[in-house]
Amino acid sequence: MNVLLVLPIVIPLLTAASMLLIRTRRLQRRLSIAGAGALFLAALALLSHVLTHGTVATSIGSWPAPFGIILVADTFAGLMVVITGLKALAVSIYAVVALDEDAERAGYHPVYQTLLMGISGAFLTGDFFNLFVWFEVMLLSSFVLISLGNTRQQVSGAVKYVTINLVSSAILLIGLGILYGKLGTLNMADVAVRLAAEQRAIPRGLESVLAMLFIVSFGIKAGVFPLNFWLPASYHTPSFPVSAIFAGLLTKVGVYALIRSFTLVFVQDIETTHSLLLAIAVATMVTGVLGAASKMEIRRILSFHIISQIGYMVLGLALFTPFALAAAVFYVVHHIIVKTNLFLIAGFIHRLQGSNELHQLGGLYRSKPLLAALFLIPALSLAGVPPLSGFFAKLALIQAGLQVEAWLAVAVALAVGLLTLFSMLKIWNEAFWKDTPEAVTVASLTRTESMYWLLPIGCLALLTIAVGIFSGPLFEIALRAGQELMQPDTYLQAVREAR
Repeated sequence: MNVLLVLPIVIPLLTAASMLLIRTRRLQRRLSIAGAGALFLAALALLSHVLTHGTVATSIGSWPAPFGIILVADTFAGLMVVITGLKALAVSIYAVVALDEDAERAGYHPVYQTLLMGISGAFLTGDFFNLFVWFEVMLLSSFVLISLGNTRQQVSGAVKYVTINLVSSAILLIGLGILYGKLGTLNMADVAVRLAAEQRAIPRGLESVLAMLFIVSFGIKAGVFPLNFWLPASYHTPSFPVSAIFAGLLTKVGVYALIRSFTLVFVQDIETTHSLLLAIAVATMVTGVLGAASKMEIRRILSFHIISQIGYMVLGLALFTPFALAAAVFYVVHHIIVKTNLFLIAGFIHRLQGSNELHQLGGLYRSKPLLAALFLIPALSLAGVPPLSGFFAKLALIQAGLQVEAWLAVAVALAVGLLTLFSMLKIWNEAFWKDTPEAVTVASLTRTESMYWLLPIGCLALLTIAVGIFSGPLFEIALRAGQELMQPDTYLQAVREAR
């Protein structure tokens, strides 16, 4: 058994279990940071191993594939686990000062680690049923996290979030039941081989129905049009650390599942499936950015921008070339970093001026110039301004679209980038540039408090700059991921040889 594949799941599990034995909040905070740091290091070791030795797989309990529980890491999965660890560490540090004591007493830290375990498991699993299990682990954990505080707004957001995700899980379970009934397996690699066989195991029509079920189920979790109405109604309600982890990672698990399923399994009728995905991507970009343009509360604006940016990622999948998939992978990494940072900044603004409503904010450029600079970096990156990471992510997708002559999608992607810039400048003008409203005072913070607020924000901002300036090495990794997704022979071979 390859220990490196197990560590990203075991580390948060053991961290969560240890926290249940610790009643001191200070020790829980330190253990949370240590656990997230260990997850990040383990993920780096796994990605390094994959880049050196290729796709790696292991079977839990020594049962061979397709009968055993299989964990698999190719370049895409390894990269996603690394970015999960990085984000987990940043949010853990931020939560030291951003989380209220009631949430900590209610069990925030162990539930947070359980959520990280579910996310890592979803990225590494090689089996559709286990993917469903990890989705349920994430759902239970996120329901607890979103409802901590027990306010009317949080409970309302939690009910909407859980209800629609239960519908998604039910649809996925129906699809898995049909798939298992016809093939007798839910191992992703085994399903891919059987569907690609000359002697068809599933009629073409039924395969199309299964593909639609998977698009709907994973599309709900990713937040694509028209299945995204729940997201802006939920993501602005929890505490700011929870909003940050939700915004950065949860929808990306849905995107990951879409990319994995529609590059490995459902590739027999790409004219139908990927044309539909292209239409969904364009509609998602447009509806998300228009929703953001109409809002005047920071977290609501950012929540709608999650939707619009998901459209870019699905666009890379829909174009279905190695370069387009590489662009999608690069975009996912860029967006996780940037979107997490923007939600962290929103929390700091709320701490300073007591609100995220734009008409109640102002003057932060003069009172907190460092924060103003740190906001501009991810904000301009989200809009695709050079030389930040978002520019190269959007440029790669535009190039991929031009290569396959998807003119409408390219035009929409460019227009959405301009409207994203408009939304970010709206936040800048209202919260930072205009004068401070007379009824608003800026809270004073100790040096230690400021450090905990600004350290993760500053590190993610620097990473955004670094990814932009030194985009070459990361895009080389993304290109390798794109090629592996388009030619999954090494993935299939690694699963067959899993021990």
